[in-house]
Amino acid sequence: MIYAMSDIHGQYEQFLTLLEQIGIRKEDTLYILGDVVDRGPEPMKILKYMMAHSNIIPIIGNHEVMALPNLKLLVPEVSRNFLDKLPPKVYRDFDNWTQNGSTSTIQDFRKLPQEERHQVVEYMKSFRPYGKEIVNGQEYWLVHAGLDHFSETKRLEEYSVEDLVWTRIDYEIPYFDDIIVVSGHTPTQNILGNNRPGYIFKANHTLRSTVEQGKAMEDWRQSAWIQGKNIMHGKCCKEQKNANWNS
Repeated sequence: MIYAMSDIHGQYEQFLTLLEQIGIRKEDTLYILGDVVDRGPEPMKILKYMMAHSNIIPIIGNHEVMALPNLKLLVPEVSRNFLDKLPPKVYRDFDNWTQNGSTSTIQDFRKLPQEERHQVVEYMKSFRPYGKEIVNGQEYWLVHAGLDHFSETKRLEEYSVEDLVWTRIDYEIPYFDDIIVVSGHTPTQNILGNNRPGYIFKANHTLRSTVEQGKAMEDWRQSAWIQGKNIMHGKCCKEQKNANWNS
């Protein structure tokens, strides 16, 4: 069985609840489509769980792109005024990250022993830019956000990390006739015309698998899993069971 989820954002307990709901096994594969860190209180616990499970395939999100260079700075112990010593570009990048929910990640990271900090950074460096699966003859592309600089003739391998982690999918257009794009990043309540915010969104051969942020993620509605062409939803399995990906 192949599963996909995204935008966990430090919500460790909800993450464990979801894994329990889907009943994931060692022989299953779990894609996590980025944004593990920031905003929520326990991103390091999620990362350490992922590190301990080889059947989890991490895909990089924009929050990992922001966090990684800055976490490298925090591997050694730093003084309170270390920011004052940073070059202007590095300082701006750090400041941009702090304005995008980094506080919990910084606090959680600095609780780790230095060797574990190093291990976490090395693990985050291994995050893939994308995933690709073929199930029952159907090809799926798994990315964090979308396909910037899109072309029908462009191979997935030709997209840069920047192309895949920032620009949101345009659900108004079909990207392909024969490939389904699975993404995270965009809160489903922000998708124009979506009358079921918080649930998996499907349109034009794209599929949005998401955790909705806000209010400490009280509505944990995050999981999708692939079995043939079927998709099930973590919170509302009874409603979503056997819904076809091509619908």
